[in-house]
Amino acid sequence: MKTITVTFPNATGQLLSGRLEMPVDGKPHAFALFAHCFTCTKNLTAIRNIARSLSLMGIAVLRFDFTGLGQSEGEFGTSGLSSDVSDLISAADFLRKEYEAPVLAIGHSLGGTAVLMAAKSLPTVQAIATIGAPCDPTHVRHLLRDGLGTIEKAGTATVDIGGRPFPIKKEFLTDLESFEPEQTIGQLEKALLLLHSPQDNVVNIENAAAVYQAARHPKSFVSLDGADHLLSEPQDSLYAGEVIACWAKRYIAFPQPEPIRVRQRVAVRIGPDSLTTEIKAGNHSLLADEPAEAGGDDLGPTPYDLVTAGLGACTAMTLRLYADRKKWPLTNVVVHLHHEKIHGFDSENPEQKALLDHIWREIELEGELTDEQRQRLLSIAEKCPVHKTLSSRIEISSALLPPS
Repeated sequence: MKTITVTFPNATGQLLSGRLEMPVDGKPHAFALFAHCFTCTKNLTAIRNIARSLSLMGIAVLRFDFTGLGQSEGEFGTSGLSSDVSDLISAADFLRKEYEAPVLAIGHSLGGTAVLMAAKSLPTVQAIATIGAPCDPTHVRHLLRDGLGTIEKAGTATVDIGGRPFPIKKEFLTDLESFEPEQTIGQLEKALLLLHSPQDNVVNIENAAAVYQAARHPKSFVSLDGADHLLSEPQDSLYAGEVIACWAKRYIAFPQPEPIRVRQRVAVRIGPDSLTTEIKAGNHSLLADEPAEAGGDDLGPTPYDLVTAGLGACTAMTLRLYADRKKWPLTNVVVHLHHEKIHGFDSENPEQKALLDHIWREIELEGELTDEQRQRLLSIAEKCPVHKTLSSRIEISSALLPPS
């Protein structure tokens, strides 16, 4: 029920920094690897959102920084794609030893190419998903164009990529040119999902077409229409995560959910990166958040929205059950709710104003109902269980669980 900070060694003994996103109920059905884009890190918002979408589906995700990037040790820009491929193998080995071997691998941009190149060395991985991945790893040469001449002559140069300086050595370029991606892709014996935006102006969509043509079945393509290369809009990365999770269920065995113990009926988890909060209610998963003006990402209802939604849902269900029992012609019920803190008077000191919670509830009743029936349903709404709970004195007991 938490984001676990992990470190593990790469092939040369340098420590790589990662975060393991566990499902909110702490019981993963499967484990996945995530390879970030060229010069990005594990903490890119899009990567966090995709990992969050997968964890809501019961898939634990290890996102980590490649050698020399983010919080990982080592020198970036020396061994090129070979280093990323090796890091992926090390990450899979770490999961196998400490948790469970990964069955799904996801790569964004050049990370997607790295996943495709590493596939043969990841025997437990059954399914691969790439997002905006170039077919040919030498595609990244255009990002280095300002320093290519210096690299060729002097053997190294500091290149500005995305506003950050990176030292790039000639060995990096030589390594990129050593790969034969189409041959490797053609020999994949794993399910493949390609996600790419037609509007991607960093890696054009023809790359997805080339990968698709080279790959064997089973292979699938999903258009991320309107998205940019980095999936900057939260709804794009969340959509990508949901698509990958649903697609992966075709190739990953998901066990039937175990009966939920009382203590686990509702579980809530927030990680270290944002206010976005995962909720597990029975067998159902959803997100809660705050709007942007309150410091959130607006990826779900606020906590008070959820409280009022519970009252609205209970109201509607209560009216539905009552009307059905009476055989009244009630067709639809729409409940509108609004929560606000208003000024009241402190009963112990009438001159002092206190803030009181107030919920406005407006009820629409559709159907050929008489005025008497409508008024009766309005009074029944006051008796719904959640209304009674919110109107009565509530005691909340809190206790700390031992560290997991």
